[in-house]
Amino acid sequence: MGVFTYESEVVTTIPPAKMFKACILDGDKLIPKIVPHAFKSVEYIKGNGEPGSIKKVTFGEGSQFNYMKQKVEALD
Repeated sequence: MGVFTYESEVVTTIPPAKMFKACILDGDKLIPKIVPHAFKSVEYIKGNGEPGSIKKVTFGEGSQFNYMKQKVEALD
């Protein structure tokens, strides 16, 4: 088990609030639809997306990993 931190900055003409909603708040529903070969499903083990929630991301066929569990520490 390990801890990974990811930070990214993207320049876009889309307003920040709309990008945050699409990528972070709705990402669990959108990403498996956009890249179904990479992500099979996202399901919440505990909570529903608020801080403290735990989600299981299942990867698609051919992935090096079957799944990962992710804890939502904060939404910022």
